[in-house]
Amino acid sequence: MTEKQTVTDVIVVGAGPTGLLLAGDLAAAGLGVTVLEKRATESNLTRAFAVHARTLELLDARGLADDLIATGRPVEALTAFNRVRIDLGHLPTRFPFVLLTPQYNTERLLHDRAVKAGATVLRGAEVTGLRQDPDGVTVETLQGGATTTHRARYAVGTDGVRSTVRDLLGLPFPGESVVDSVLLADVRLEREPEEGTAAGAAETGFALLVPFGDGWYRVLAHDSTEKVPDGTEPGPDLLADITRRALGEDYGLHDVRWSSTFHSDERQVPDYRSGRVFLAGDAAHCHSPAGGMGMNTGLQDAANLSWKLVAVLRDGVADELLDSYQSERHPVGRTVLRASGAMIRVAMAHSAATRALRGALVQVAGRVDAVVDRGARTVSGLGISYPAPKDAHPLVGKRVPDLRLTGLEPPRENGPAAPERLYEALRAGRFVLVSNDEVAAADPWRERLVTVAPADPHGKLRDTVLLIRPDGYAAWAAVDPGAGELRAALTEWLGEV
Repeated sequence: MTEKQTVTDVIVVGAGPTGLLLAGDLAAAGLGVTVLEKRATESNLTRAFAVHARTLELLDARGLADDLIATGRPVEALTAFNRVRIDLGHLPTRFPFVLLTPQYNTERLLHDRAVKAGATVLRGAEVTGLRQDPDGVTVETLQGGATTTHRARYAVGTDGVRSTVRDLLGLPFPGESVVDSVLLADVRLEREPEEGTAAGAAETGFALLVPFGDGWYRVLAHDSTEKVPDGTEPGPDLLADITRRALGEDYGLHDVRWSSTFHSDERQVPDYRSGRVFLAGDAAHCHSPAGGMGMNTGLQDAANLSWKLVAVLRDGVADELLDSYQSERHPVGRTVLRASGAMIRVAMAHSAATRALRGALVQVAGRVDAVVDRGARTVSGLGISYPAPKDAHPLVGKRVPDLRLTGLEPPRENGPAAPERLYEALRAGRFVLVSNDEVAAADPWRERLVTVAPADPHGKLRDTVLLIRPDGYAAWAAVDPGAGELRAALTEWLGEV
């Protein structure tokens, strides 16, 4: 057995979507990043299919959304409990739908981006030890019979619900099992669902059918009368029976190429940061599959953390900025747990009294547009906002929609064209300053900033200067600020120059 050593800026443990988005962002910003993945090869199995609007916006800010959309099926409306129709077509976004595509498509795009940007992805690297000191983190791995020591300034555990990083840190993962005997399988159907996908709940369970796009479907199903141990491989008869009870028909389900059974937990680690180590995605929070929010929440964790690590490591911003990852993302994780937990508990209502209450609540919700709209914003991620200082402008902490833009100055010869909308401007991985005026005060930060103007100079932002974070949220805003006020804001968020 030999021992090797590597040194980099950030170690990411786990090459799922969360870890790969984070690694791609860090590498694109010029930082050294090593991804450690226990699996020796990429997996074609997938539990996640739903890519929600806010996640597509974040992928758009990385130039990946259109490529991902080409792999799947946009669905503009969801039906809950066979009665409530949640219309996504009115959401204020370029992506007013949920995209149904297997997780491996998202993973593949993020992997290729990360590697192209310079990230090192090491597969078959099992983490066996972790220790940290005031200057950095040391992670030990076993790979191909050799022990390797990896050294970095920071480390991030994105290694799933059974996180080795979380265990090595000794962090608790409190919560409970929400639903057991959940069946997963890849099957063929004799009859395609009318809307391409099908979802429903009955008295004793629920079922979901989602297309892979190549003739195969993923079925996710549960019935309280069928207790199946984890790891069991359910056959076509059981799958068809449970699907038929929940959906009213089984669509001629046959040819099971893979199947398994699992239980779903509802858990959240109390602290997303432990010194120089962070947790993101399922390593930090896990919940029921209701709403399809798991992968999406993890990707949004990564987008929140990545630019903060860049600001600290590359631009010299104080380490305290990294504490905002906990204050911003932990409440979001808690909200997702509560929302998905409420959905699954309502779907699993067993007693006659509880089912009657569910029916009454569903009928009321279906008739109140505000309730349905709030649900759509919660599930899509568009309703997420972050805490703002007491006297801050109302836009601070809010998600900024895809503003139409124009450049404040002509593009340089042979340089890229001026971005025409906000999420094109965000592809630079930098802050974006939106103003109708020349902002000479921002010149010292030119290398860390994209400066643009709203395409409509007389619109809502007529007198407002808006500083947008790389994750698309407003960092600072002011009406007709002075040069000193703008410089103070830029120093706070972008560091000294």
